[in-house]
Amino acid sequence: MDSLIAAAARALVVGDTLGALKRVALRDDPPALALRGIAMAQLGEHARARELLRSAAKAFGAHESLARARCLVAEAEVALALRDVGGLPRTLTSAAATLDAHGDRANALQARLIAVRRLILLGRVDEAAATMAGIDTRGAPPSLQAMAELAVAEVALRSLRTVPARAALARAAEAAERARIPALAAEVGEARAAFDRPAARRVHAGHEWPLRLDEVEALQASGALVLDACRRGLRLGEAWLPLARRPVLFVLARALAEAWPGDAERHSLIARAFRTRHPNETHRARLRVEIGRLRSLVAPFARVAATSRGFALTPLGERSVAVLLPPIDGEQAALQALLADGAAWSTSALALALGVNQRTVQRALAELAADGRVRSIGQARAMRWLAPPLGGFTTILLLPAALPPG
Repeated sequence: MDSLIAAAARALVVGDTLGALKRVALRDDPPALALRGIAMAQLGEHARARELLRSAAKAFGAHESLARARCLVAEAEVALALRDVGGLPRTLTSAAATLDAHGDRANALQARLIAVRRLILLGRVDEAAATMAGIDTRGAPPSLQAMAELAVAEVALRSLRTVPARAALARAAEAAERARIPALAAEVGEARAAFDRPAARRVHAGHEWPLRLDEVEALQASGALVLDACRRGLRLGEAWLPLARRPVLFVLARALAEAWPGDAERHSLIARAFRTRHPNETHRARLRVEIGRLRSLVAPFARVAATSRGFALTPLGERSVAVLLPPIDGEQAALQALLADGAAWSTSALALALGVNQRTVQRALAELAADGRVRSIGQARAMRWLAPPLGGFTTILLLPAALPPG
């Protein structure tokens, strides 16, 4: 490694991105291309960074497999920043194996953490958790320890487990402080802020009050039967009955839960479920059919009994009933609440869950995407919509060429 390459690499380590570029800006040898790519990525020029890193990887060639693997990992991280998640798994798996074979544990760990974050971006939270469980970060650089703890926290928050999420974020904050990377510290701070924002509203007897994430978790652990209008379903402890794709049954369940401990009048149930102000015998017959279906589904949780006015929901075991709504009203809030569990949704599935037409959902998603509050993956009919990561993803590229000692 010549003196200019070594000086540029040291400049990147201490955060002097422009100083690094000055030393290698006019060079096109593979190490210089790689360092220029990393510098451009740190400046936010991800498209140009990707081009440079690809050129560096090709120029290193198969005979310099270690340097090439480092470039591939750096390129994969840039792709993640661009939210281009196609084709990454095979590349990262191969690069990680090469790096392990050459004893480069830090960059191999970087590759595996990028793979975990890709799974989170795709909404495959369970797979991300399983992958993360097999990753050992002991002895890793502080920046990678912080990234690993952020991934652990993200998975925990998606599953509404606030205690392990808080612990992971505390460890991430400590590691980010040791790493002295402002962007990483800011990412941890943004993730921590999620605990203080209203996550839902609880409504009862015409009153409502906001709940934070930990309060929602406590309510779900309290033994109450929870009608969750954020994720569209019924929860009793660990048991979950999804109703997002059964919109009529969800509307009926919500109406009965809101009426608890009283009953819901037949006319109001028909108006809410079937959107009509002038019910006839057909609507009343349909209500009986749908109530029968709901009664069968909720049997492990509660009874649905007919009354003189309509129907009443009675939880088993003399439990209470709680109703959770999104933190604010409106279609956009309802969309964000549905996407909050990290799963990927099509516009048709979202429209079905919300009981609106698909074009309405598309317009709302476009507005949310413009504000960065939702994101899409795939194209055309394969497009799916997801919530953004809770704290964003910082791009912290490791050097694709080893630093000289001293």
